[in-house]
Amino acid sequence: MYIPELYKNENQEDIQNFIHQNGFGILVNQTDGKLWATHIPLLLEEKNGKQILVGHVSRENPQAESFKTNDEILAVFSGVHTYISSSWYDHENVPTWNYLAVHVYGKVKLHSLEESIEALKRLVNKYEAKSEKPVRVEDLSKKTMLQARGIVSFEIEITAIEAKKKLSQNRDDKNYQTIISKLENSNDNQAIAVAEEMRKNRK
Repeated sequence: MYIPELYKNENQEDIQNFIHQNGFGILVNQTDGKLWATHIPLLLEEKNGKQILVGHVSRENPQAESFKTNDEILAVFSGVHTYISSSWYDHENVPTWNYLAVHVYGKVKLHSLEESIEALKRLVNKYEAKSEKPVRVEDLSKKTMLQARGIVSFEIEITAIEAKKKLSQNRDDKNYQTIISKLENSNDNQAIAVAEEMRKNRK
């Protein structure tokens, strides 16, 4: 990912929190000689002192078969984003887009069936945590759990992480505050969320 120095985010705690909060990622690799992408939830975990990503795809997905011969993978995580109009500046300039993104590179290792079930439990527990009547994998019938044989579960040993925060850091304080004000008054949830990120980024 192209990241000018001004927009580079190297705060590891910040990056980890970002992935935890924006865990629905895009998994990209070479499959059957072409680029292939799958949209899936991924869990950021720690194993043997190292960070890994854990997820699964359908066994019918050609990407699953490709993991056996091509273990290089890219996981893309996107955060809030919004259009920035140059009409908000006190000088002539071009419009742009503010956004947050993290790219994770790594190598895939396939899970056993037992490891797959344990990974499913952790994934379901994370997203059921706020449910009024949480579903637990342990409580599902054997018949329902047979569906687990239809997935390929894996972990990704992380080899590199790139994180970008493009939040108008190149603007002076006056224009920066104007952008925040315009976003906050837009009645657009994404824009308001970007304004909040901008406030946190320049206190």
